[in-house]
Amino acid sequence: MIDAIEIKEHAEVISADGVHVGTVDGVEGSRIKLTKKDNPVGHQDHHHFIDLSLVDSVDDNRVRLSAKSDEAFLSEQEEDGDSIQ
Repeated sequence: MIDAIEIKEHAEVISADGVHVGTVDGVEGSRIKLTKKDNPVGHQDHHHFIDLSLVDSVDDNRVRLSAKSDEAFLSEQEEDGDSIQ
């Protein structure tokens, strides 16, 4: 697992297939908190989170996930830890 200290605020989060998933707002516990601006319509009033276990690598200002885009979006969580589905 990646050390959370490596993940910087405002870093781009991209899936294994190169799709923009979001922008880091911060790290809370074992999850990356994404900025609200990247949320889909109807979800822009709160943050979404991605579990750190999905992080494959961190390079400068980019967080690359091990999951492809469809899997990454399905794995996003609401603030309370529930899936957004």
